[in-house]
Amino acid sequence: MKLIFATHNQHKLQEIKLLLPKSIELVSLTDLKVTNDIPETGETLQENALIKAKYIYKRFGLDCFADDSGLEVEALNGAPGVYSARYAGLQKSDADNNQKLLAELKDKPNRNACFKTVISLYLNGKTHFFEGVIEGVILPEMQGTQGFGYDPLFKPNGYDKTFAQMSTAEKSSISHRGIAVNKLVDFLSVNSK
Repeated sequence: MKLIFATHNQHKLQEIKLLLPKSIELVSLTDLKVTNDIPETGETLQENALIKAKYIYKRFGLDCFADDSGLEVEALNGAPGVYSARYAGLQKSDADNNQKLLAELKDKPNRNACFKTVISLYLNGKTHFFEGVIEGVILPEMQGTQGFGYDPLFKPNGYDKTFAQMSTAEKSSISHRGIAVNKLVDFLSVNSK
C-alpha cells in the first residue's frame, strides 16, 4: 500500500517510518516534488491536519495523511499550541521558539505541558482522525541534541530525560506522534485489506 505523508519535515518522516509496517510505502511531499509549504490557516491542530490532507488529496487524488502537532503549556493558557512551529515568528526557528518559551516561563513555577498530535487520514474518499497526547514538564534549560522543535525542553512524565536525550526509536515509542501513528496503523491494518 502506498500512502502519502503530507510533510517536508524529515524528522517527522523518519519517526513515522519507524512505526509503519513494511507493507506501507510512505511517500513524502519531497518525493512528489511538492516544494511549497501548505498553508496552515486552521485554528486547531485538527483543522490544520485536515487542510494539509485535503490539499494533497485534491492535487494528486491519492490516499494520504497529514499531521499537526503542538505543545500546550498550562502556565501559558495552552500556548504555543497551534502556533508551536512559528511561536517566535514566521522563520520557524526551533532555537528562537525555545528561547521565547523559556523567556515566557521565567519565574513561573508551573511547568506542566503536553504535546498533542492530530493525524487526518484521507482513505478511499473518507476522512479519519487519530490523536496522541503525552504529558510532561518544560525544563528550565535545554538538554540533549536529538530530535527537533521543543524536544530539548520537554521531559515526559515518568522519564528522567528529555525527548532530545532519547534515540528516535525510544522517542517514537512513547511520543504524542507515536501514539497517534499507532492508532493510524491499527486502523489501516483493519481497513486496507
